[in-house]
This record gives sequence, structure tokens and C-alpha cells, in this order.
Amino acid sequence: MIDVSDLVFEYPSHRALDGIGLHIARGSVTALVGPNGAGKSTLLRCLAGLEQPLSGQIRVHGLDVATQPRQVHRHLGYLSDFFGLYERLTVAQGLEYAARATGLPPHVAQTRVAQVAQQLDLLPLLQRLPSQLSRGQRQRLAIGQAIVHQPAVLLLDEPASGLDPEARASLAQLMRQLQAQGMTLIVSSHILSELDEYCTHILALRAGRIESHAPLQPEHHGTQQDLQLFRIELAHAAPSAQWHAWLDASGLPEQPASAPNAPHLPAGTHTHTDTDTQLLWLPRAAPARAALLAHWVQRGMPVAALAAQRTRLQQHYIGQPAGTERSAT
Repeated sequence: MIDVSDLVFEYPSHRALDGIGLHIARGSVTALVGPNGAGKSTLLRCLAGLEQPLSGQIRVHGLDVATQPRQVHRHLGYLSDFFGLYERLTVAQGLEYAARATGLPPHVAQTRVAQVAQQLDLLPLLQRLPSQLSRGQRQRLAIGQAIVHQPAVLLLDEPASGLDPEARASLAQLMRQLQAQGMTLIVSSHILSELDEYCTHILALRAGRIESHAPLQPEHHGTQQDLQLFRIELAHAAPSAQWHAWLDASGLPEQPASAPNAPHLPAGTHTHTDTDTQLLWLPRAAPARAALLAHWVQRGMPVAALAAQRTRLQQHYIGQPAGTERSAT
């Protein structure tokens, strides 16, 4: 969805981006993190075609940002850290203006205004001016203007800045909704605990270079279907033989021998003593996973909990040795 190669950007006093190269997969939500001055905002502005790099190439949705900026903007939404609103336009007018500016016909733009207003809880505010809105309401309006044209890619620079806890919770829910709709997101923030709630990848910058780029969930793509690592917990401990009986009769996909960035325990492998938990590679697709759980329950497995295993952003960011670079899968 986004491909960047050898990207270099310089300000008069320093080099902000130094040979950035990366690939952002379709449908992913990437947490863009790093200290102040790392180049996060500059990278987002380059991706959005708002800054001209010294060298390198950026392609978004298959389009070259440098040579096809207008076409790129039809597929891309961007919200800067310090955003502005048209103070003389009502909420409805601001949303429609943003929709029309990206090329939507009038009747489509009006439909999208209603849809976005409902999605962002702006329906009661459509006739208000921005000066009559709270900080959180203004933030929702700005996000609405960025997504009203249904972009394939959304870039957000510190979207939770200044929001109260309730507004931040709503923002996290919105991010999950947009990902479920197939949107690809890059979100820059210093609040790692909030990014943890919805991000699938981490992209850490330091001094204009990539320090880390990796998925937060262990992944494996070597079998007929994508697998994800889960921890399954039983209501009570079960002996090794019972675990084998449940798992061997389930038609569970062949377990990979290893996976990047994750511990590994194949199906049917556990300690010699009774245990009530197990790490298993299960289908990433929810329907296939639900069918598997139903099969186990029917065979008497007392499933108490199932949780996806993932690396927390704080753990990954703080624990990543400086100068070590990984590629996202």
C-alpha cells in the first residue's frame, strides 16, 4: 500500500530523514514512534506530498507521490498535529467542502457527510461553527474531513493530543472501525499505551533513521492459511495425554517450527506436568478459529479464555537495541 525507498529530507540546519526505506502493508495500523526530532512529522508530510524530499521515491496506492500528487490525494487522508478548521463554515459545510475538494460529486459528498457525521457522533453538531465546539469535537471534525472521501490510506499526527479520556477511548474505537473497513493507517503519537489498543505494527524512528519496523503480533504465513499465536486457558489443568487427544482430533493446521519475534510452543507440546494453559498457532480468520473452539468445547475442553499474544509497544520500543533494524512482514 505504501512503499518508500531511500528517502532523504534535509532542513537547512540538519538532515531530518536519512535513507528511509519501508513497506506498509494494506490494512495495517502502524504506530509511528520516536523521540522529538526523530523525523516522524516530516515523514508523514512527505508521504502526504506536502514536503519535497531531497531524494528517494514514495508510492502510495501504486501512485508516485512526486509526479501524481493530485491522484494520491484522492486515496489519502492526512491530519496534522496543529490542524486548522474553516471557522466560518459549519460542521456540515466543512465536511462537504473537504469531500468536494477531493473530487466527490455533490450528491455523493452529501451522502458521505451524513455517514461520517453519524460515525463520529457529529449529527447534533452539523449546524454549529467550529468556534462553538469543544476540543474533542473539533478533533472529530478534523478527522471527519480527513476520511470523508473514504481514503485507502490515513495519516494521523498526534490525533489524541489534548483529548480527555472519554474522547481518547472514542478515538481508539474509531481507529479499529477504520481498519475493519480496510483502511491503512499510520498514527504518530507519544502515548504508547493508547496506540497499543489498536496498532498492528510499530515503526520507530531515531535521528531520521528506522530503528525498528515490525509487527506487534507474532505472524506465520508458511501454511495454507495465516496463523496467529494465541494463549488458551482452561478452567482447570489437564494432563498431557488429554491435551494431545483434544488437539490431535481437531484438524488443527500443522504448527510452524518457528516464527519471528515470538516464543514457540507447537500444538500438543507442553510440560510433563498437568497444565491449564497452552500457546497455540490458530487460524487468523475469526470464523475458522470459532469453529475450532466449538469443536474443542464439544469434545469436553473446558476453555476459559483465549487471548492473542502480542508484544506491547512499550516493551518493543524500550527493549529495541539502538541501531537494530527489522523489516515488517
